[in-house]
Amino acid sequence: MSGHFLFERDFRNPQADDAKRRASLAEAENAGYARGLAEGRRQADAQIAARLQEALARLSAGAGDLLARADADRAALEEEGLALALALGRKLAGEALARQPLAAIGELAREAFGHLRGVPHLVVRVNEGLVDPVDQLMKRLARERGYEGRIVVMGEPDIAPGDARLEWADGGMARELSRLHAEAARAAGQT
Repeated sequence: MSGHFLFERDFRNPQADDAKRRASLAEAENAGYARGLAEGRRQADAQIAARLQEALARLSAGAGDLLARADADRAALEEEGLALALALGRKLAGEALARQPLAAIGELAREAFGHLRGVPHLVVRVNEGLVDPVDQLMKRLARERGYEGRIVVMGEPDIAPGDARLEWADGGMARELSRLHAEAARAAGQT
């Protein structure tokens, strides 16, 4: 004989006992189902949270890459724009000097005459093709500015039209378009 006691069993009404057992079993099944469902939801929520965190990390890394690329593209566009502006400025300056080389020389001379009070002579070095027109310009500007010293205009083949060097005993001034272009390029970070 086994050691099982059947104290709870009602032998007079076996159907009532089966109903209790079925109710107890259904209650246990429902409780197990509820626990399983809750555990499944908890695991699903944890997986969703982990995937969401991974997706956010990938998005963050991707956004950083996009921002870095955008910064690089913007810098490249700025550099191209600056190079275009410098090239356009050089072209326009060159065309203006080709049409009116005396204008730039006259501007430099007007500035120089402000420093020449009491200076006995002034040497002006220009492109050899501009000696006569520059000589006339310098004499006219000297009269307008009250300069009474001697002016000597010398032509040199290595000086570009529109460029000039003005020299006097204790000083001098120069205008060289190539130097101006180099300074503009340096200032723009193009060197």
